[in-house]
Amino acid sequence: MMSSQPKPRYSVEEYLALDGEADYKSEYVAGEIFAMGGASPRHVLIAGNTAREFGNRLRDTNCQVYSADLRIQAEPGDAYHYPDVAVVCGKPEYMDGRKNTVTNPLIIVEVLSPATRSYDRGDKFASYRRIATLREYILIDQETCHVEHFVRTEVGWEFTEVEDCQANLIVPTLGIAIPLTEIYAKVELLED
Repeated sequence: MMSSQPKPRYSVEEYLALDGEADYKSEYVAGEIFAMGGASPRHVLIAGNTAREFGNRLRDTNCQVYSADLRIQAEPGDAYHYPDVAVVCGKPEYMDGRKNTVTNPLIIVEVLSPATRSYDRGDKFASYRRIATLREYILIDQETCHVEHFVRTEVGWEFTEVEDCQANLIVPTLGIAIPLTEIYAKVELLED
């Protein structure tokens, strides 16, 4: 009979120190550290396209668009993630003065991969929902033209889907629309 070794548990301070020195990014949830793998070309194109389209539309506003290299504190002392795209409006608020960990995202976008699809929809979204400032969570499929969109309302989260590649992603919190043709520009999808 094989015995399984217990997973090591880390404090937030240990995680932040390790993440700051590592050659790769990792996320932290409830004492566990998860190394983030590399992304596919499709994933990178979609994330870049999405960040650019948000940036173009928000250029003359007080909003900033951040890529996957900015850490988000989802639950103080319990969860830290690197979303594919995050939008902060107004002055960014940082965890304990750390300029690499933001606490007040308004919009978070994740590009779904086969390996992270369930996690992004489930536990990760549950973690993000604890961010008081978060108003919209957008999941973009990298294999087919499909966007899942959650908008926080007074009574909970409202869900919509967009599967028509000729349609727009409407972002009501910011009053903008982004054509899916721009999000998926130059991306070879598995299905049309």
